[in-house]
Formats: sequence, C-alpha cells, structure tokens
Amino acid sequence: MTRICFIRHGETDWNLAKRIQGSTDIPLNETGRKQAEQCAAYLNAADYDVLIHSPLKRAKETAEIINAKLQLPMVEMTDFQERSFGDGEGKTYAEREKHPDGFPNQEERADFNKRVITAVEHVQQNYPDKRVLLVAHGAVINAILSVYSDGEIGSGKTTLLNACISNLHFEGDKWRIEDFNQVEHLS
Repeated sequence: MTRICFIRHGETDWNLAKRIQGSTDIPLNETGRKQAEQCAAYLNAADYDVLIHSPLKRAKETAEIINAKLQLPMVEMTDFQERSFGDGEGKTYAEREKHPDGFPNQEERADFNKRVITAVEHVQQNYPDKRVLLVAHGAVINAILSVYSDGEIGSGKTTLLNACISNLHFEGDKWRIEDFNQVEHLS
C-alpha cells in the first residue's frame, strides 16, 4: 500500500503578512525554519522511503531541513508547485475578497486540480507500496484533500497551517485520507 505524508512548507514573511504567494518564490522566515526543524525531530527516517518536494524555495528549504536528519533520497516534482494566482500574487487575503471570481491570469482551478491529482497518480505509479514524504503548499494539499474527500474537506473549507502534516494511503483502488492538518509536533 502506497502512503503519502504531506507536509505544508514552513512559514514565510508573506504567510505572516497574509499575502497570496502562489508561484512567487518566497523563502522561509526564521519561524518557518524552526517549524521545519520541529518536523524533522518528529519524523522517523525508518518510516519513509523517499522525500518529494515542490521546486519553490519555501518547500525545497523545508524539505532540505527535514532531510538533513532523515537522509532520504530526494526528488523534485514541479507538478507539486503551488497554484499560480496571477495578478493576485503579493496581494492580501482581504484584497482577494474583492475578486470573488479570482484574479486575472491565475491558473484555473480545474487545470490546477488536474495537475496535482495527476502528480499524485504518478507518485502512486512510480513508488508503489512505498512510504513517501512530500513537502508542498497549502493550495496543493487542500486540492488533494478536497478531491479525495469528495469536497468534505480541503479547498475552500480547510485552512492548513504551516508545517502541518496530512496522511493519505492508497488502498484497493483509491486514496483514503487518514488525517490532515496535524500540528502536535509544533511548539
């Protein structure tokens, strides 16, 4: 049975300022680095076979900090990059309310969902019966949770905290959510 443990990247200055990051390549701040270290302390290398991460700095740095302890093979997958919010990137969440239909030039939700679900399917095909640690972004993880919960949780319903952990496993012929937005490892 394939298992994926998703970790949302640690905090950035734009998270702190409640700014939309999207594909803008913002690095972790000091709190984000500490959160990644707390993830590393919580996780056990023997529980995982590979660490996959988004190419954006905040996810990659989170993965590198975690992997300094775990020493797993690392794989970068661009399909787990955050959704592009086009002209909305850098704007505040309050400004987002003025654009209920989204911002100009943003990645369409259907295209985004297809991209990340296809990426999950590739993980399942390329790492069958493996235990995968995957560092990505809030909208990416929420899209996955939404699809595999039939919309009960995830996009538009769940606010994922920085450095939270969400676990899925592939059983039979479908993905099942074990837990999501777990933060007991953070102080």
